[in-house]
Amino acid sequence: MKKVAILQSNYIPWKGYFDIINSVDEFILFDDMQYTKGDWRNRNKIKTSQGLIWLTIPVKVKGKCFQLIKDTQISNKTWIQKHWNSIIYNYARATYFRQYKEIFEDLYLNCEETFLSQVNYRFLVNICKILNINTKISWSMDYFIVEGKTERLVSICKQAGATEYLSGPAAKIYMDEELFKQENIKLSYFDYSNYPEYNQLFPSFEHGVSIIDLIFNEGVNAKKYMKTFK
Repeated sequence: MKKVAILQSNYIPWKGYFDIINSVDEFILFDDMQYTKGDWRNRNKIKTSQGLIWLTIPVKVKGKCFQLIKDTQISNKTWIQKHWNSIIYNYARATYFRQYKEIFEDLYLNCEETFLSQVNYRFLVNICKILNINTKISWSMDYFIVEGKTERLVSICKQAGATEYLSGPAAKIYMDEELFKQENIKLSYFDYSNYPEYNQLFPSFEHGVSIIDLIFNEGVNAKKYMKTFK
């Protein structure tokens, strides 16, 4: 039995993303997909005393309307210090900030990657280490890609030897579930509802922020506020 999930890479994503990673045997970054502006690929939200703000990685998009995520390049390195400064400013008083400061300082200040996929992978892998998530993380580039939204997912699952495919709930809109049945691959959807609240620095409570918010505020207790560590 092998459970697989296939999602596009995100920048420092929220807790639900890591719960999906922790739910499967292999997590495949689907960065052969077209890059979309104003999405989660290169940005995420953190909490501040003035409300939510976006941390956005600048990427080269001019004249590259159809570029793939894996081919998307970062336009400059100014984001590195800017993001780290924002994190220090807004989380320095968080209970566990000092415990994880060196890890994230290294992730940011020693980041030499020039492609967005590489940066996202750098943060995903290291945050998984913090959470003790040991799931294999691979790339869609490791597999042969076919045409069709559902067809390509089924094909990757077959190549990966999957007996079950775990999807995010939003995919129900386009998923052709019959194609999974034909290949004897169980299809299930992760449920993002009913997450418990945890200690956050600034009211009101917000679930849809980067995982770093949970890590800095709850530290070793972060798993208690996720679904897959029960």
